[in-house]
Amino acid sequence: MNTAFPKPDMQICQDDYPLDWYQQEFMSYAEEYQRLPDRDMLTTLLWMQPYMEAAIKHFGKDLLLLAHYYMGGEIVKMIQYFGGTIGDSYQLALMAVENPDKKIIVESAVHFMAESISILANDDQQVYITNPKSGCTMEMLAKDFMVKPAFDQLNERYDANPIIPICYMNTSGRVKAMTGAQGGAVCTSSNVQKIFQWALKQNKKILFIPDRHMGENVAASLNIPKNKIAYWPAGEAAVNFRLSQQNREVLAHFDEASLILFASECGVHSYYQKEMVDYWQQKGYHVVVHPECRQEVVAAADGHGSTAYLWDRVFNDRANTGKYAVGTENHMVSNLRDVCKAKNIQVINLSEIPSHSFKKRGCGCATMSRNDPPHLVAVLDLLRQGKVPACNLVKPGDVVHEFLGTRERLNQEGQQWIVENARRALQRMISITESKDS
Repeated sequence: MNTAFPKPDMQICQDDYPLDWYQQEFMSYAEEYQRLPDRDMLTTLLWMQPYMEAAIKHFGKDLLLLAHYYMGGEIVKMIQYFGGTIGDSYQLALMAVENPDKKIIVESAVHFMAESISILANDDQQVYITNPKSGCTMEMLAKDFMVKPAFDQLNERYDANPIIPICYMNTSGRVKAMTGAQGGAVCTSSNVQKIFQWALKQNKKILFIPDRHMGENVAASLNIPKNKIAYWPAGEAAVNFRLSQQNREVLAHFDEASLILFASECGVHSYYQKEMVDYWQQKGYHVVVHPECRQEVVAAADGHGSTAYLWDRVFNDRANTGKYAVGTENHMVSNLRDVCKAKNIQVINLSEIPSHSFKKRGCGCATMSRNDPPHLVAVLDLLRQGKVPACNLVKPGDVVHEFLGTRERLNQEGQQWIVENARRALQRMISITESKDS
């Protein structure tokens, strides 16, 4: 356990979503939490501590606690305080592989990240998510039944030279398996350019699932012309889209395109606008943004990259300005601002423009925020008691209904197909990423 106590007066940030759904066996923990006199960090940690220490003592070295940077800064500090590990989506995906001695892996992040860990895990490792309803708006608009028509129709039209798919980490295991079965690879924001460079060498059309803004940004960096990019609609529109029924002009555009973008996007990052970049640059701030932002935002910014890149750029004052405006999920920005205060580095969210009509961003990604203290406490305490919370156990190919919290699970044969093919796509990503070839 970390002996450095977090800021005792830090508030648990829940002002952008209601106290979330709890499954029946979690209710007593949630009720205890709601009866606390406040949500200060000290109050919350003192309540959590007996439960956490009992679980840590029970599981010993078998236990691995994980969280993503986008979790609220206070939740990140809690996970770190209790000996856990924080990472971006690429780092989290490798956790089971890099820690084969950890048999119980409990993740406070979104479902697709936990599923990726599960796909790469050994048979004797179990992966749990603290709240199965913690999802991703981008992934919700790129479900496997939405993406499959794109695969089927593009393969039918270009059967002489089938497409090569690249799927973002922000996709389900089923989409990753479809990608791996067709020779494609997964990517993250930290390695997307390298994965694209690998795919371009295959001399095939690339289908990127999703997101449209990251696809446009990497295309710009690799000099793929805009007229060589076609778009497949996302969400329900993807299910009903029929390429063969499009007019001659649209068909010609798809035929000539070298990159087809599945048009889902991140509800957090697509909010940022170029006007925000201009404002903070005029104030002398160094502007860095995530590549899920719109292309005009990325083009205007002083730098762009993965969550890990943004953290390193600001925390280590790589631009030597001491002033940074950051365009990404606000939990991460708030946490970065907090740790940079001692270094006299100013950090602000790119959207925080005084006296402007831009809507305040609130806490951050509300879906990821569903991983709150009582969910973490409940999972660990029930596991310690041998009362395995089946809804929180993550298996390859699982589909969770984000509104109801119900879980659809494949049979053993279906899970095995997901593991074999999604693992191919993930391992191909790892191989390309770790390769010294540029």
